[in-house]
Amino acid sequence: MRRLLPLLLCTLFGATALSAADAREEVVLGLSQNRVAITADFDGSEILVFGAVKRETPIPDSAPLEVVVTVSGPSSPVTVRRKEKKLGIWVNADSVLVDSAPSFYAVATSGPFDAVLSDTEDLRHRVSVERAIRSVGAAMNIRDAQEFADAVVRIRQDEGLYSLRPETVSVDQQTLFRTAIDMPANLTEGAYTTRVLLTRGGEVVSTYETEIDVRKVGLERFLYALSREQPFIYGIMSLVIAVLAGWGASAAFQLLRER
Repeated sequence: MRRLLPLLLCTLFGATALSAADAREEVVLGLSQNRVAITADFDGSEILVFGAVKRETPIPDSAPLEVVVTVSGPSSPVTVRRKEKKLGIWVNADSVLVDSAPSFYAVATSGPFDAVLSDTEDLRHRVSVERAIRSVGAAMNIRDAQEFADAVVRIRQDEGLYSLRPETVSVDQQTLFRTAIDMPANLTEGAYTTRVLLTRGGEVVSTYETEIDVRKVGLERFLYALSREQPFIYGIMSLVIAVLAGWGASAAFQLLRER
């Protein structure tokens, strides 16, 4: 009997774990494109994000399924300075280094943000625009340090680089979902992380992550690489092009005058 009890407990826990695994909801994702090419006439792009929810059991009778989609560009530190007026002149005063801020960040949800994701889950997964920015701390003598991170959000929202788009993810039969993310022309090169979070009652039940590659191509790529890898040659080439352009314009005007 003593030997049977541990065996029964193991069987019970194994069956419970198997049941939980079977009930798990997983994302099967698709993208209209996983690579964005920046060319001379690039004026932005629209990424269609669509997918389905894979499950081995019937749809749960609990809270309805909600979907959150985020697209985040490469992150880098940002120095934010505050200007103050001294003796009638605006000068730089305090400055704070924001440790990490994505160059682009968009959040799309299937419902109102607060209803789709709880504050605890937002803190854990860093979903909202404000929590996507990481600022470890500022000097003790700087007042209102949070305002510096808020300034990054405000400026990049005005530039079209940060956006929160509630109720823009369409969910059909708690199984199929789709949304479109607009990407502006002033994109930074790099890997853009795309996340999909499935939630019920504000709690995250599943996540999926992939990447979109954003790169300059053609002549733009060549000039960009040359300016970074061979700045001296790039400067000489720019000077020669400027001289030739000026000489060509002067010759054209001279020819027109003679006629």
